[in-house]
Amino acid sequence: MTIATVAGCSTEPTPTALELTGDLRTHDPALVAGQGDDPWFVYSTGDVKVGLGAPQIRKSTDQGHTWEMVGTAWTAAGDPAWVRDLIPGVQNFWAPELYFHDGLWYLYYTASTFGSNLSAIGLATSPTLDPADPDFAWTDQGEVIHSAPGQTNYNCIDAAIVEDEDGQPWLFFGSFWGGIFQVPLDWSTGKPVAGVEPVKVASRLGVANNPIEAAYVIHHGDYFYLFFSRDSCCQGVDSTYNVAVGRSSSIDGPYVDAEGTDLVMGGGTPVLWADGAMIGPGGQSVSGDYLGFHYYDGDDGGNFRLAIHQMTWDDDGWPQAMIEA
Repeated sequence: MTIATVAGCSTEPTPTALELTGDLRTHDPALVAGQGDDPWFVYSTGDVKVGLGAPQIRKSTDQGHTWEMVGTAWTAAGDPAWVRDLIPGVQNFWAPELYFHDGLWYLYYTASTFGSNLSAIGLATSPTLDPADPDFAWTDQGEVIHSAPGQTNYNCIDAAIVEDEDGQPWLFFGSFWGGIFQVPLDWSTGKPVAGVEPVKVASRLGVANNPIEAAYVIHHGDYFYLFFSRDSCCQGVDSTYNVAVGRSSSIDGPYVDAEGTDLVMGGGTPVLWADGAMIGPGGQSVSGDYLGFHYYDGDDGGNFRLAIHQMTWDDDGWPQAMIEA
């Protein structure tokens, strides 16, 4: 972490960017920053050409600087057949989320096709993230929640998990359509509490097509922070993706930005935006104070790649992630 100095006086710490090398071709990274000498992992959106599109796994053994692709969450033999029946046309699995609970890693993944809300979030569990560990094995636990045209006003993609102060887990999800929603989960199944309907917590009120998605929620200090990506993803150098945030003192909201505007009403405090060759940053996750995200590299024809910024927090408790020139 750097400390800015003016006339010999220290000011607040500023965000820093990790210098990354290796295999960085990731989209929608789920970052897990290891403690001490423990390895770091990134699970990311799969490639149809590898393992029938299972989430990809990358590993770093030098605190997140050098990355190697080490496999996929499952091979073709472990492909969840129920997804193919429920969501015809699925080619790969998107936007994984990783959460550790009671000795198991929970992997929430998305099945959909671009531009449709015929979508589902599935769940798999494993005792370890590392394919090199003999205990590595993702066991599919089936469907968590799904959406369909004409049946739901939400789109079941981009899962994010957080626990409240009482240890109750919550699922945040959503994209375009109605926006971002939340629903409580039951740890005994990792799936929504029976009989509880999802509730909207964020949208782009007044913006055509409601371009908001990729929720990620953390508990920091006295607040729950809801990070989200907005505007246009997946267009290479024409992408307009950017990251914003709101917060709430209660897990069920309301989530507001630094100006006090409710996220349901279109609020959002900017966290990360295009800067030079870093175009369309988004699809973010947070591990500790590290913000992992993808962007489209203007110096490399718009190819997508991984970036990791170590965030800082301002005096009012808002995250800072942009790097000063």
